[in-house]
Amino acid sequence: MNNWVVLPIVMPIISGMIMVVFKNNIRLHRFLSLLTLGLIGIVSVLLLGQIETGGIQTLYLGGWQAPFGITLVADMFAVLLVLVGATVTFCCLCYAFSSIGNDRERHYFYALCLFLIAGVNGSFLTGDIFNLFVCFEVMLVASYVLISIGGTRIQLRESFKYILINMLSSTLFLVAIAYLYSLMGTLNLAHLSVRVADVGQGGVIAAVALLFLIVFSIKAGLFLFFWLPGSYGAAPTAIAAIFASLLTKVGIYAIIRLFSLVFYHEPAFTHLFIGVLAGVTMVLGAMGAVAYWDIKRIITYNVVVGIGFILAGFASFTLVGVRGSMYYLLHDMIIKALIILLGGTIIHLTGTGRLRDMSGLIRLYPQLGWMFFIAAFSLAGVPPLSGFPGKVFITAGTFEADYFWLGGIGLFTSLLVLYSIMKIFMSVFWGYTNLATDNEKGTAKGLLPSMAFLTVLTIALGLGVEGIHSYIDLAVEGVLNPQAYIGAVLGSGGY
Repeated sequence: MNNWVVLPIVMPIISGMIMVVFKNNIRLHRFLSLLTLGLIGIVSVLLLGQIETGGIQTLYLGGWQAPFGITLVADMFAVLLVLVGATVTFCCLCYAFSSIGNDRERHYFYALCLFLIAGVNGSFLTGDIFNLFVCFEVMLVASYVLISIGGTRIQLRESFKYILINMLSSTLFLVAIAYLYSLMGTLNLAHLSVRVADVGQGGVIAAVALLFLIVFSIKAGLFLFFWLPGSYGAAPTAIAAIFASLLTKVGIYAIIRLFSLVFYHEPAFTHLFIGVLAGVTMVLGAMGAVAYWDIKRIITYNVVVGIGFILAGFASFTLVGVRGSMYYLLHDMIIKALIILLGGTIIHLTGTGRLRDMSGLIRLYPQLGWMFFIAAFSLAGVPPLSGFPGKVFITAGTFEADYFWLGGIGLFTSLLVLYSIMKIFMSVFWGYTNLATDNEKGTAKGLLPSMAFLTVLTIALGLGVEGIHSYIDLAVEGVLNPQAYIGAVLGSGGY
């Protein structure tokens, strides 16, 4: 057992509770939030080293062995997501210092962000499906408050839709868990894998698997994403960046975990269906991004395209395809946060999100313009930036699985993504400047460092892809080899 595994969940909860007690000490809130995220990053790095040398790390809470007690499991896949999530959230909170406003800060903004991180990390590290539901709810309850904090009309309208959809999906999630427990008699993921392998994945179990896929598709924004563009567009910039970077990724993680560990026996049905959903999601998301001339809408529809692209690689269920999904998942967490922060900064400076009402901003803010240019190319997968390796591997994986149609959709929508993002760049930054310094609606003071760091990170991830190759391969091996996960959790007995 490894007690380090629980720290990414416990630390943000403790820090958040301290913030609630000291409500009016905003400096303490800021310090504690950054300290906590920094410590989560350090713990994640230590866990990565332990996993690399000693294999998957586990913790049985209360000393109850799996499958009877609550188990936390830290494999390479989960810990990489915890590390990148902490890094991105750190940058978003630094951005929030200068943008979120004192009123939101005094209404527990930082505490809620840490509670959300606790739910996200718990979802990544839990070893049983009921506690996955619990961690989802912790994350969602915090997000309900964050998306409505400030109380503007558009926030209240979109938060109602967001809460309603997530309550519906959570109800279906609980129903699916109940059916699965009635059939299998266990909720531990490793134990479920053994039981489903013994009885097969036909009949009622296939129906339960499909219900889980519907639930996680709603939460990830896969195909059923109609709630996402409006909800994410209504939130303040820093909150929207955290949501786009983390919340949809938890749904993606749940799909990958469940359909590689438990429901992996009928890929001709389940994974093909995931591939179809991924293809439709990419097409519809790209159509929305191309059609709109509003910054928030274009960027949020690009969030949708990324969801489909990640799961296209997993749908191929090949070594190359899943490797591409891992690379692209890490890239997407970084680049979506960056592009939303950049878009939010543009709106903050100009007072509008309509592309036709602005131009020539690069003359006043050249750093902002070139960061957006780099982010646009990274988002489209142009080498040598971080989006390129994942797109190459995902495309190769879909072709290897004979899903040529899915690979073709991915390449076509990548061009549409590039067009939609460059449409923002050409409209906002190119041409004559129509914004005088004394007419600026806001200031970029304090906003640029966070975005600069994420820009450097997307460049470094692309140029230094060989440096993380071994970690990615260990993550892929854990996804494609369920026996390693089962052995780490249940031991040689296998129950």
